Amino acid sequence: MELQTMTNGNDGAAYFSEEQVSAGNGDGAAYRFSALPETDRLLSAQTSAVCRVKQELNEVIFWRVRLWMAIIFLFLIIIAVIIISMLLCSVIHEDKDDIFDPSSFNVPQYFNGSFQLPNLVFKEELFNMSSIESQTLAGELQEKLADLYRSSPALGRYFSEADIYAFRNQSVITDYQLTFLMPAKQQDQLRNVTLSREMVYNVFRQFLYDQEPDESGYIFIDPVSLKMF
Repeated sequence: MELQTMTNGNDGAAYFSEEQVSAGNGDGAAYRFSALPETDRLLSAQTSAVCRVKQELNEVIFWRVRLWMAIIFLFLIIIAVIIISMLLCSVIHEDKDDIFDPSSFNVPQYFNGSFQLPNLVFKEELFNMSSIESQTLAGELQEKLADLYRSSPALGRYFSEADIYAFRNQSVITDYQLTFLMPAKQQDQLRNVTLSREMVYNVFRQFLYDQEPDESGYIFIDPVSLKMF
């Protein structure tokens, strides 16, 4: 090892360069110290790790099945088991509230009232409930009320029928009756809560406020005109 003096041609300043000279047969060949930068060493380590992982994944476990194939197959089995379990739970699970015997619903509960049809053009034939016009209109309104209450989660199972029994006044005020059936063992509780006047009326009124006048046409029911007792 020797220190060589180097002179800068511009200002004559000297600096030292450290070189290692080989102790060969006097050839004097020299080489500088070289070391890999820190980033290069990290990159080299990461590359070797990736290569090692690839080799392990490509190892044959048995026959022609490699490790990466087995891992993917295992994940597919786990996903399939989860999906099948969810489907079975949804099929097997039964809500106790959905299990009831309609034949035990034999106690009637009636609600009467009226409403107005503002989009309907008045006709004299509507006063006669035996006329074709009144029977056609009554049938459409009865179907509308039946669909309303049968689709109600709370009242659907108890609803029996809706009846339109009169059209009156030139503003076409319609008189109706709703019939619900309930089991005798629960009639007191149902009359006070589920089949109370407030519950049945609010379901009807909310439906009327949600209806579209253009879509309902001449059977549009004015929500403000609704009466029930």
